[in-house]
Amino acid sequence: MSPITLYGIPNCDQVKKARTWLATRNVPHVFHDFKKAGISRDLIDAWLADVPWDVLLNKKGTTWRALPDARKAMIVDADSAARLMLENPSIVKRPVLATGQTTCTGFSEELYQQLFKK
Repeated sequence: MSPITLYGIPNCDQVKKARTWLATRNVPHVFHDFKKAGISRDLIDAWLADVPWDVLLNKKGTTWRALPDARKAMIVDADSAARLMLENPSIVKRPVLATGQTTCTGFSEELYQQLFKK
C-alpha cells in the first residue's frame, strides 16, 4: 500500500482535526507541511487528477479574499488555479489527503471513516 500523506499547515484547524483523527485511529501517515516543505506543480497536478480545481482552490479563506479582483478574475481553469497555488500555497483547501488510491481535500469525519473503515 502506498504511504498516506496529509498535506497542510500545522496551525490550520482542519489540519489539526485530520491529524488527530488519523493519530487516534493509528492510521500510519506522513505529514507534509507545505509552507515549510513547499509544493510542486507535479504534486498539484496529481491532486487535480482526483480533485476539481475549483474545489482544491479555497475561495472561502482570507488568502483568496485578500487577492485583488483582477487577480481573482484570472483564475479560470486548472492551469491558472495551479499557478496561483504555486505562488501562494495558503490558498489550497486544507488538508489534502493522498492515500495512493485517491486524493481528497478538507476534513470530514464521515469521509475519513469511509476511506479507512475505522
